[in-house]
Amino acid sequence: MLSRFFSLFLIVQVFLFSASVANASIDYGKQTLIGADFSKSDLKGSTFYLTNLQDANLSFSDLEGASLFGAKLLNTDLSNTNLKNATLDSAVFDGTNLSNAVLEDAFAYNARFLDVDIEGADFTNVVIRPDDLKYLCSIAEGVNQKTKRNTRESLLCE
Repeated sequence: MLSRFFSLFLIVQVFLFSASVANASIDYGKQTLIGADFSKSDLKGSTFYLTNLQDANLSFSDLEGASLFGAKLLNTDLSNTNLKNATLDSAVFDGTNLSNAVLEDAFAYNARFLDVDIEGADFTNVVIRPDDLKYLCSIAEGVNQKTKRNTRESLLCE
């Protein structure tokens, strides 16, 4: 009886350990991942510090709590992505698709936004520089499919 209990205990421990490893945060910092396909991936808490993600596909991914500090996101697809509580400071969003992304409570103060698609994006409580906010408000439209929030209203556009 004791040996069966011990065997069951070991099996449960192995299962729990493997499950936690599968969902662990991954460090992609300072890598060149041009054209990488991370679509539909669970990347919660992952680090993309100073990573080149030009032309990458992160659509429909979960990047909640991830750090994309200083990431180069030129022509990157972040549509329908969860970026809640993400660190986006100093990231370069040039030609980036953020349509229907949820950026709630993200920090993007020194990020650069140029020629981005933000239709339906939710920017609730996102910290953004005034000049970027003015630009984003000039192109803001749509309602986020998941949160049902209006993009202009989430940016607090006047």
